[in-house]
Amino acid sequence: MIGSQDDQLKLELKQLIIEECDKDIEPQQITDDEVLFGSDSQLELDSMDALQISMALHKKYGINTNDSKVLRKIMESINTLADYIQPK
Repeated sequence: MIGSQDDQLKLELKQLIIEECDKDIEPQQITDDEVLFGSDSQLELDSMDALQISMALHKKYGINTNDSKVLRKIMESINTLADYIQPK
């Protein structure tokens, strides 16, 4: 199953982001395809948040990428992140 179709994985990712970035929001309030970074996003995540999230992803899922462009593309939304973690 591709990650964007795995509701449990997407819930885990939302919880991870909330915990790592110390956001006061419920996971259900984050839609699967909303933009995660920038002033237009609900979460308003920034580069420091990206670093925190990438370290947590490495620890939990073994994801190891140091390329900021790739990381930005992977973390565009919950769906893109889930698909990267679980491509099939």
